[in-house]
Amino acid sequence: MDKKNLKSALFFVILFFVLLFAIKRITTDEPEPIPETSSSGISIEKSPIKDKAPTTRLADTDSKTSDSTSNASIEIPVFTKRFQSQILKRYSYTVSYNKDTRCPNWVAWKLIAQHTEGPYNRSGYKFHEDMEVPYPRAYYQDYKGSPYDMQRGHMCPAADNKWSDRAMDECHLMTNICPQYGDLNEGDWKDLEDACRDWARTYDCIYIVCGPIFTSGHHRTIGEDNILVPDAFFKVILRLGNNPQALGFIYPNKACSGNMSTYVMSVDEVEKVAGMDFFSTLNDKIESKVERTSNLGEWSN
Repeated sequence: MDKKNLKSALFFVILFFVLLFAIKRITTDEPEPIPETSSSGISIEKSPIKDKAPTTRLADTDSKTSDSTSNASIEIPVFTKRFQSQILKRYSYTVSYNKDTRCPNWVAWKLIAQHTEGPYNRSGYKFHEDMEVPYPRAYYQDYKGSPYDMQRGHMCPAADNKWSDRAMDECHLMTNICPQYGDLNEGDWKDLEDACRDWARTYDCIYIVCGPIFTSGHHRTIGEDNILVPDAFFKVILRLGNNPQALGFIYPNKACSGNMSTYVMSVDEVEKVAGMDFFSTLNDKIESKVERTSNLGEWSN
């Protein structure tokens, strides 16, 4: 074989091995994750890597919202449907604020016996706008002259914050407030708030989450900033200890019957309506037990 043919043969041998190596790399590299959309419109990332769990995005969030719930307090709920949400950490509570409704999605706090009393009363504290949320936002004046007899309804109530000047001031932020019918705010809802403080004194510590429910397609609004008027309000309460128990309530946003037992239900039932998973950091067995039933008789005042 002459030198010319030898060089040609060597070139094709080298080319063969280069192509073989390239083909092997292409067939063994992991493909990139393929984003898909579920039938509910929730974006789900599917990956062929077996040890990577799918990631579901359930809430529109801003920079203040953490996507991780691994270190969340026991009272912090998890969304099971899409909400616009901005998480705001306050001295005595946490709020998920919705800029579209101009109301909180939920407000969550731990109430201990020592916090049910204190020297700081509601008088002298004024409702004020929350400078940490974007325009348009709720103002005190939005509730003036409301045609629907709407009052500024605290989600985390002022009487749960008498232990601290800062806590009392922050509970008057408008991001802790919803439009609430006067008869409900001053009547049955107040009775439930009073009962929660009694339970905190009895059991030393309880966990509370409450917020508005929007069920109808079209909502009334109040004020120049168009604050949406909720159809109802939910509240879920958990106590731990030797006999863990939980209660759920949904009150329509109107004058109610005056009988708490009319509105009590299981936490599981509230979750279905509210679109949230409550007390999700509990041990699974305890969570299942306390959330599937609701018995007012198990709660002493």
